[in-house]
Amino acid sequence: MKNSLKSYVLNFLVIIGLTVIALWFALKDNYQEVLTLISGLKWYWLIIILSWGMLYSCVVGKILSIFARKNKKGYTTVQGIQNGLVGSFFSGITPSSTGGQFAQAYIFKKQGIKFSDGASILWADFIVYQTTMMGYVTVLFLLRYTHYVQMIGGPLLFLILVGYIINLCVISILWTMALFPKMYVKLSNLCVKLLAKLHIVKDKDKTLASWGAQVTSFTEEIQKLKNEKKMIIQSVLWNIVRMTIQFMLPWFIANALGYSLGIDRLVDCLALSSFVLMANAFIPIPGASGGTEFVFTQLYGQMIADGAITSGIMILWRFSTYHLVMLVGAVIFVYLKQKYSKESYEHDIK
Repeated sequence: MKNSLKSYVLNFLVIIGLTVIALWFALKDNYQEVLTLISGLKWYWLIIILSWGMLYSCVVGKILSIFARKNKKGYTTVQGIQNGLVGSFFSGITPSSTGGQFAQAYIFKKQGIKFSDGASILWADFIVYQTTMMGYVTVLFLLRYTHYVQMIGGPLLFLILVGYIINLCVISILWTMALFPKMYVKLSNLCVKLLAKLHIVKDKDKTLASWGAQVTSFTEEIQKLKNEKKMIIQSVLWNIVRMTIQFMLPWFIANALGYSLGIDRLVDCLALSSFVLMANAFIPIPGASGGTEFVFTQLYGQMIADGAITSGIMILWRFSTYHLVMLVGAVIFVYLKQKYSKESYEHDIK
């Protein structure tokens, strides 16, 4: 427990440190202009911008509730939103977002869904999200491929393309596991045996058993999904809404700050925001802190000539979609932990 607490504290310090460095680079040349821009924002625009990240979280909660109702009919959207926010909090404070799904499985269990069923729900959500995301990003990139290649170019374009390939490989491996589980198990056995010979894997049998169990769980979930076409269509449509909300916020902020971006530039903003997500595949730091801000300002700086506007958009976008969601997620987690502890105590007394 103490080690976990130390790890979380260290991750928080890393996030804060890298965020400060990123802000320094963003503000060092025009901090007065950026502060003037943000402070001059109308109060209602500020509320909408800060609420945007929460709207995204509500859509995530809606998607989780669609999958969860397969296991528990009375599962509500509010419960899904709570689960999603807890997942966002733990994803944000752990490297490569590794802690989010464990926390969500724990919350599912407290919400009356078995741990194994909770894991299946998260598998299903990840498969549908990852597949939809790759389709969404591919369409955006192909719409104006030549334009983006010329606009971005250089090492940054290479980083985005490699990030895209990594994400494509992830979903390809998942579908290979689903369609050819026996082949995947054989390949896994060969990999584990090789890693054991190199003394990278210590307990070969335990690792093989673990991988086998994961493949079995995954393939079972895929088989279940095949019979839930209505649920799949609903979740795909909601994921398209989810990504549109996520990717269009910079366009909205730019217009709120007085920098006119017409509806014709909305597709460019959706594409650039999706490219930030692709580049994040290389940033294993909690919340991809530092790197996300850098990539964002570099990409949007190609479209928006004003550096102060670009920095202002980045600060508001990042606070709305990451820092504020993290804070709310932490509060929700503490609230749920106390709530379920109280319920457990009262149950034991009875």
